[in-house]
Amino acid sequence: MPEKIGFVGVGRMGANMARRLKDCKFNVTAVYDVNRASAESLAEELKCQAPKTLAEVSQLADVIITVVTDDKAMKKIFTSGLLKNAKGKLFINCATISPEVHVWVEKQAAKAGAQSLEACMASSITQAREGSLYLMCGGKEEAFQRAKPILDKMSSSMRYVGASGKAAQVKALVNMVMNINTAGLAEGLGLGSALGLDLAMLREVFSQTGANSRVLQTDGEDMQNRDHACYFSASHAAKDSGIALGLARKAKLDLPLAAATKKQYDKMTKEGLGDLDKSGIAELTFKSRIASRKKKAKKGAARKK
Repeated sequence: MPEKIGFVGVGRMGANMARRLKDCKFNVTAVYDVNRASAESLAEELKCQAPKTLAEVSQLADVIITVVTDDKAMKKIFTSGLLKNAKGKLFINCATISPEVHVWVEKQAAKAGAQSLEACMASSITQAREGSLYLMCGGKEEAFQRAKPILDKMSSSMRYVGASGKAAQVKALVNMVMNINTAGLAEGLGLGSALGLDLAMLREVFSQTGANSRVLQTDGEDMQNRDHACYFSASHAAKDSGIALGLARKAKLDLPLAAATKKQYDKMTKEGLGDLDKSGIAELTFKSRIASRKKKAKKGAARKK
């Protein structure tokens, strides 16, 4: 493919997406991150440039894939030079941010003579590297068609949802339901532990009944074994649940389960557990773990005195 590709945001997801496209013989020309060391290391690996400014990224690339953390970061990159050389360029925006900001980005890109597409991801780091992401896309049809050859190599499946902002709405609901399921599973296993049940047996029973879920497959054993290596952080779960609750408020709809789940993930962040994987919510539901954390906090408070 003749179009040159740049990346803005090369954390674990962005870096692995860049590696995947490089493996597929795409011309990755630039990688940029606020963490200069990460960008420079990846640039050396991919034999491309690590520009110091966002304006250089859009100058060096025809298609710019953005993978940033939140609304604030997204607005910052588009108001800090990324649109300076944007005429004729295509921005593919993969972060989980609010629908309103995706719509704003599309308008700003259009003013600069560029195209914008949201390509929301419902997968994790391993899938980014393998090119087996599930993508929900929103924006103008012509932008989607231009992006499709790239997206085909990044994903095993994708769905064009409709106008800008719509894919972000769908992604918010996906993560809201996933987070609720994760919190529910943590409570089920936490209660099972308190009752003295064998958790391996309990997980097997769950898998054969109405308690089964994708989250049980991905997080159940990790919750039991306290293996919370981060694939999707608790702090991101809190943010994404907040996006869904924002949509609910605008729709004048009360979502008590989503609200309770966000409180749990907010609590994790407050207690310094926000960098754990979302499976770490089990640390709030197992009695022994709660007691251990309280004991540790009490000792810490005593030392401060």
